Amino acid sequence: MKISSRLPEISTSIFSVMSKMALEHHALNLSQGFPDFSVSGKLIDLIYQKMKEGHNQYAPMPGLPALRKTISEVIFKTYQREINAETEITITAGGTEAIFSSIAALIKPGDEVLLFDPSYDSYDPAIRLNGGLPVHLNLLPPHFAIDWDEVKKKITSHTRMIMVNTPHNPAGSVLCSADLKILQELAEEHNLIVLSDEVYERIIFDNQIHESVLKYPDLANRSIAIFSFGKTFHATGWKVGYAVAPEVLSNEIRKAHQFITFSVNTPVQMALADFMADPENYLHLCHFYQQKRDFFLYQIKGTSLKPLPCHGSYFQLLSYEGVSQKNDMDMAQWMTKEMKLAPIPVSAFYKDQTDPKLLRFCFAKNEDTLQKAGEILKRI
Repeated sequence: MKISSRLPEISTSIFSVMSKMALEHHALNLSQGFPDFSVSGKLIDLIYQKMKEGHNQYAPMPGLPALRKTISEVIFKTYQREINAETEITITAGGTEAIFSSIAALIKPGDEVLLFDPSYDSYDPAIRLNGGLPVHLNLLPPHFAIDWDEVKKKITSHTRMIMVNTPHNPAGSVLCSADLKILQELAEEHNLIVLSDEVYERIIFDNQIHESVLKYPDLANRSIAIFSFGKTFHATGWKVGYAVAPEVLSNEIRKAHQFITFSVNTPVQMALADFMADPENYLHLCHFYQQKRDFFLYQIKGTSLKPLPCHGSYFQLLSYEGVSQKNDMDMAQWMTKEMKLAPIPVSAFYKDQTDPKLLRFCFAKNEDTLQKAGEILKRI
């Protein structure tokens, strides 16, 4: 059958490619961003309890009221912003679905969307599948800071949305208060919607503070903030996230969400409502992951690879510049096949395939896994 592909250049994602290669070559997999340690036994028991109680049918389309109420309470405690649980929170099948539903609902053919590379690989295809025009701006190492003067030059009468990600995947950088204030000014001046990917909100280090769009009232009034329980509670396979947005935006997001997913599994939502009500289950995540980052950095001391600053997420970038002249894809494949350690090449996060000679490693792993990775890297 002859078809005209809407994404002709898209093939299997780099995450699947490197994970498959790691499996084939029996390599330690630090490529795909999933933890290799257990989810809380208490949370698993709660899900089992809800299943046994018979809560196994469709949940309401926007999400269970109990979970949305808990989320609104957590947001108030965290960002001092009152959120209407009924009209401003939508439970989604992970952060990726929340992003896609937001774009599908609000981007029309010909609308331009500004985004910053390196960026998560779903952003650009989601925009194009919905008729939008992605406008990529490159962030560069070592700090991956946004050049706001360059942003201003890229805004046109067709610009509808700007996408930001903090803490950033893959760079580990974070936006500061000054960034959010400039973003707020630009969004108001040009009547832009802001789509803020904040799935790593709890995974931030070095006494940094997560600057959510929800902290800035004028910005929050035109923003969609995306969050992920999978990232927060080490359960990426459950695919549960949520979008927080003003009612006028949430109404549109729900129109798309109901035909993309409709609703998210009921027992997990019920369990999360109970589990998230206790702040002890999420307040110390920053310390938990900073300890893992620091342990990984200690393991690679003395290697020829140079770590870049990482203030958030659970990814560490390492530069191999000066070690090899290979491009980063070849370097990642060589490391996987020959050294038995799988990373992700950072050029995969750039639309124009910019190659800053960086590899991304996931440190959301047990200490023995990280120690083995360090032993391998010391041999390079």
